[in-house]
Amino acid sequence: MRFFAAAGLILAGMSSLCFGQLTTEQKISDFQQTVGLFVKGYGPYEWKKQLLGFDLADTDPWIAKIRATKSDLEFYELMYLYIASLDDAHSVYDFYSSYIGNLNFGVDIYDGRLLIDNINRTRLPAGEYPFAIGYELVSIDGEAATAILDKLIKYSALANPRSSRRNAASLITVRPQRIVFGMAEVPEISTVVLRRYDGKLETYRIPWSRSGLKMPGNGKLPNPNAARLLRPGAASGDGEPVVAETPDYMKPLEALWNCRLPERKAILNYGAVTPVFSRGLPGTFVQRLGRLSTDFFYSGTYVSEGQRIGFIRIPTYAPSDQNGALTQFVREIAYMQENTDGLVVDQTRNPGGSVAYQHALVSFLFHYPWRGMAFEVRATSIWLASISSSYESAKAQGAPASILALLENILVALQEANRTPQGMTVPIPLDDVEITRQPAKDARGNLLSYTKPTIFLADEFSASGGDAFAAIMQDNGRGPIFGYRTMGAGGNVTSWKAGSYSEGLVNRTESLMSRATERAEAGYPVSRYVENVGVHPDIEYDYMTQENLTLGGRPFVNAFTAAMVEQIGKNR
Repeated sequence: MRFFAAAGLILAGMSSLCFGQLTTEQKISDFQQTVGLFVKGYGPYEWKKQLLGFDLADTDPWIAKIRATKSDLEFYELMYLYIASLDDAHSVYDFYSSYIGNLNFGVDIYDGRLLIDNINRTRLPAGEYPFAIGYELVSIDGEAATAILDKLIKYSALANPRSSRRNAASLITVRPQRIVFGMAEVPEISTVVLRRYDGKLETYRIPWSRSGLKMPGNGKLPNPNAARLLRPGAASGDGEPVVAETPDYMKPLEALWNCRLPERKAILNYGAVTPVFSRGLPGTFVQRLGRLSTDFFYSGTYVSEGQRIGFIRIPTYAPSDQNGALTQFVREIAYMQENTDGLVVDQTRNPGGSVAYQHALVSFLFHYPWRGMAFEVRATSIWLASISSSYESAKAQGAPASILALLENILVALQEANRTPQGMTVPIPLDDVEITRQPAKDARGNLLSYTKPTIFLADEFSASGGDAFAAIMQDNGRGPIFGYRTMGAGGNVTSWKAGSYSEGLVNRTESLMSRATERAEAGYPVSRYVENVGVHPDIEYDYMTQENLTLGGRPFVNAFTAAMVEQIGKNR
């Protein structure tokens, strides 16, 4: 946006040219295009009607609200809230704003209270701001922190109440305009009241850091381009690097495999190699991976009650180099097989990634045949055309027989589903023709996988691919899930342009993960779905306590270590 100024000259229409708003008709047009995208291609459409009573095709109330908006920002917020009504961690509305206000400390919910769990000491030196990890946030500028949290909840739909509330807590002190809209407007300095461990209050004047470009509005668009849709699987703008170009026929498959949350969260150690409880690992822990920037995992071994316990953390299923990460994982599993009695696999705070890469890792954790994750896919004409084109391109380019068989299998399922009123495929695998997989073996048929007892750590930020991983382990009886229920982001996600005028983007869930059998979880209909339901642990343990926060996760480590020792004992 360009600004012109001339001494003594005021142009009557200047303000409207620089900050011109979308017309009501343009807003409604973009909203209806977005609705059309979801009515046609949203995989969990019927599931959300059953579970939430929300019909995304019931647009009259939303159009009335759009007519009442006074600015582009109000319109963007309504678009965001419309998609948020699906309570779908994958599906979000986004617009172009890089502006973020940051108080340079973070809070999360521990034992039901808003406690500080990280402080940027570069911005807030201890000599000037001597508060500590574990202090409770009481208020900001005279408004109770819990009241601010309640206002932010509507911007934080993450498939289950606990994930949503924790994510909203992170937004109290980190305010991206593209998520919290008007609540990104913050003063230069805020008065912050904190409660110490002894219950006494301390008050600080803390400046907000601001970065990025704040977007006041979209501007007039008298001659917009026609609506353009990103191809399935196009980048959602979250900055994940693309390492190597893949054949064109693989692009639709990669889109179907994309089981990853579309934006980063301000949750401590979310997607990080180092586990949030690393300070709580025992003194006997010998670290192997996780020190170098080239390490994709965090791993090590320690001894408890005479048992040699291995530990490996999988921080994401979208590493920058999947081949390099898989090679590293294979070597680490080989070491663990030779040198441990049991293995703890940590995928807490894992935002997901490629289901194909995930299945590759999983094959090294099973020593017997196992069922992978199946998906019910919305059979749109776009998917039919995309997979059909890929199949023909793969044949022409001499693709491996396994890829041709996979594309053909998906195409047949889409064709059959496209002829039905529901428009959803039966549960199908998306990275192999067979849903039942074999453990990893070398060319001579020798087993390469881990064969000893395992437990798997999960929590409410084990999301998307993190949900699928936990479901696979539980469905196949490989070992208990320890921790808390997973997020419930159960499908693949693609990105699309959301209308011609507002230049927004939308991420859309296009399938439903389908488990091996139906399950009855409290508060949810009996179903095979992961979406919203999540994967409930076999051994429940809540990490989000003040004790874990202040002791670096030591109680949590002690608890899962005891569970691992018990598993080893059961398998003697």
